[in-house]
Amino acid sequence: MEYIDYYKILGLTKDASQEDIKKAYRKLARKYHPDLNPNNKEANKQFQQINEANEVLSDPENRKKYDKYGKDWKHGEEYEKAQQAQNQSSGRNRQSASGGFGEDFSSDFFESMFGGSSRSGSGRQAKFRGQDFNAELQLKLTDVYKTQQQTLTVNGKNIRITIPAGIENGQTIKIANHGAPGVNGGPNGDLYISFSITNDSVFKREGNNLYASIDLDLYTAVLGGEITVDTFDGKVKLKVNPETQNGTKVKLKGKGFPVYKQDGQYGDLFITYTIKLPTNLTEKQKELFTTLSKS
Repeated sequence: MEYIDYYKILGLTKDASQEDIKKAYRKLARKYHPDLNPNNKEANKQFQQINEANEVLSDPENRKKYDKYGKDWKHGEEYEKAQQAQNQSSGRNRQSASGGFGEDFSSDFFESMFGGSSRSGSGRQAKFRGQDFNAELQLKLTDVYKTQQQTLTVNGKNIRITIPAGIENGQTIKIANHGAPGVNGGPNGDLYISFSITNDSVFKREGNNLYASIDLDLYTAVLGGEITVDTFDGKVKLKVNPETQNGTKVKLKGKGFPVYKQDGQYGDLFITYTIKLPTNLTEKQKELFTTLSKS
């Protein structure tokens, strides 16, 4: 297995903080995302390496193993157990000056366990699950109002995924068996996709409910009437009661956001009225307001 310097991939040094790693990953993932670099194999390869580096370095335990064992970091625990077993069975410690096992034992162990030849001649190799991959998919709020399908490129392979309506910002879904290949015939890892959803609408989303403010003219507020308001799936007519006050809230049942993986179920839409006073009144209009104020 070729050694890959994950710190170098993210443009960091080994003393980088977790926040540094997070910022570097987000910046590079956006830059090399396949959606922004269609048909660019080099950008796709870079994107995969960035995700792999983040998967390792963003996890404190994985990072510790990587710093200690390099390319063989995933098998650090097995290596340490083998060291203990060697001590107990042979009774002789071929220790280096640092107090660990000699380099020849380390190499022999990794060769026999993780893909090389074994001095024991048994020919058996342990199977290990492949590494999980993490990816971020950026969408707009209008994109996730309805169930849709997208094609992602992972490890040079196109994966068609279904994104259920109602998925939330920051939510993560798992695509089984689409991570790194297993070692010695072990199972593949999984692919975890987290969603970054930006709001491109006039509505504020809180869970499955939507919120919006609309202007209401003074005359309609006082006398009542009917207005047309926008919802996520089109316009609807709404009755306004006479003497409606500023800040009044009304609920449009079932006009909110779809409930995740619950077909046909929706949250509610809450409308808040903001009453706008008339401006640029004519003299006649001012007289009418004066008369009204004295009545």
